[in-house]
Amino acid sequence: MGLLTAALVVGGAAGALVAAPFALTAVGFTSVGITAGSCAAAWMSAAAVANAGAVAGGSAVAGLQAAGAVGLPAVASAGVAGVGATIGLITAILI
Repeated sequence: MGLLTAALVVGGAAGALVAAPFALTAVGFTSVGITAGSCAAAWMSAAAVANAGAVAGGSAVAGLQAAGAVGLPAVASAGVAGVGATIGLITAILI
C-alpha cells in the first residue's frame, strides 16, 4: 500500500468519525431530542404510524436518536470508520 493510499484510508476513517455527529444533527437527531419539521421528525412519525402510535425500542429511529443524544457507541463508531476507510480506499483506486 502506497503512502497516498494509506493517507486516504486513514483520512477517510477519521473524517467519517468527525462528520457523523454533524450528520446526525443535520437531519434532526440532537442532544435535546428530535427537531420539529426535520427529516428525523418525519422518520419518527412514520415509525410511530407503522407501530400503532409508538416508536419501537431498538428501531433505527430509536438508535439514531440515542446516538444523537449521547454520541455513537463504540461498535457504531467502528462501522462509521470502516465506511470512511472504504471510501478512502476506493478514492485511492480511482485516482
